[in-house]
Amino acid sequence: MAATGDLTRRRLATVVDEQTALDGFSRVRVAMVLTDPRADDNPIVYVNAAFERTTGYERSAVIGRNCRFLQGDRTEKADVDALRGAIAASEDVTVDIVNYRADGEPFTNRLIVAPIHDARGEVIYFLGIQKELHPSERERDELGDLLRKIRGRVAGDLSEVLDGLDDGLDDPDPAHRYGQLHRRLGCLQQVYEAMRLADDQRPAAARARIDLGALLSRIATGIAHEDSQPGIRYVQAIERIDAGADAAVRVSLLLSEVLSNAFAHAFDRMDEGLVECRVTQLAAGGLRVTVTDDGVGLPAGALYPDPGTMGGRLIARLLAGLDATLSPVRGAAGTVVVIDVPVDAVTN
Repeated sequence: MAATGDLTRRRLATVVDEQTALDGFSRVRVAMVLTDPRADDNPIVYVNAAFERTTGYERSAVIGRNCRFLQGDRTEKADVDALRGAIAASEDVTVDIVNYRADGEPFTNRLIVAPIHDARGEVIYFLGIQKELHPSERERDELGDLLRKIRGRVAGDLSEVLDGLDDGLDDPDPAHRYGQLHRRLGCLQQVYEAMRLADDQRPAAARARIDLGALLSRIATGIAHEDSQPGIRYVQAIERIDAGADAAVRVSLLLSEVLSNAFAHAFDRMDEGLVECRVTQLAAGGLRVTVTDDGVGLPAGALYPDPGTMGGRLIARLLAGLDATLSPVRGAAGTVVVIDVPVDAVTN
């Protein structure tokens, strides 16, 4: 298990381990797109806020469409052919391509497309990292180098988070799967933004430390807003905890999975209920995450996390990478899930 945990830690940490890459991601505000080559016409399944700002298209207008809608009269056929050839061969490609915003304005876009592989080496998604290229930047090779560094780190992170999402064990409904995909990637995006904030506000010696409490507060509040329903109350008490970037990625994803699961499953056929989230610093220096609900409770003999779901398998990998423990308890009403993260995982 230790070897597996070390491998998981290296994979998930690739997006944040090198400060130069993190600085680059924050500075250029790169747009990110994810497409699904296993679905008909390789549609977009995720875009980040930078993509919306750059193109003028809202997420709701692009999900489910092939990226070709960004092309127009001034788009070079050679650039389109290079993209198609690389995608067909499951290879990386970099092009400077003319795209069009929602209002019809053309702009030159430096685009890197790379395949995302699962544990078996099969391509499960294509990642697009892109940045509007202004005339003064066209001869700057460092921009291309920077985007390629970002591509490598984000692709490694996504391979770990997305592996197994559509392996047939989860809900087969594509809309549900893509909703879960967006939540997970949105969580990662909030981690990146927290890193940028830490980079802007702290001296160089402290840049590796993140206000994890503030980050978890934003993530948890967002999940409660998106996933709750009328009659379900939500309460949180989250202490300030400084943590390393590696722990921030994992703990954020863990909280996202457990809290989302509570809202989704705890109140089946119930009109009222309560979900509580608490994050506290332990006396020994680690941290404890507690998610409590007063819903229907775990079925007798049920496994938590469930290895038969993507969420369950992702939770298990995250726990292994942190050397953390998860304890589900059936309460007098509902379920209590306690996650303890040791001090070494938080401080490293």
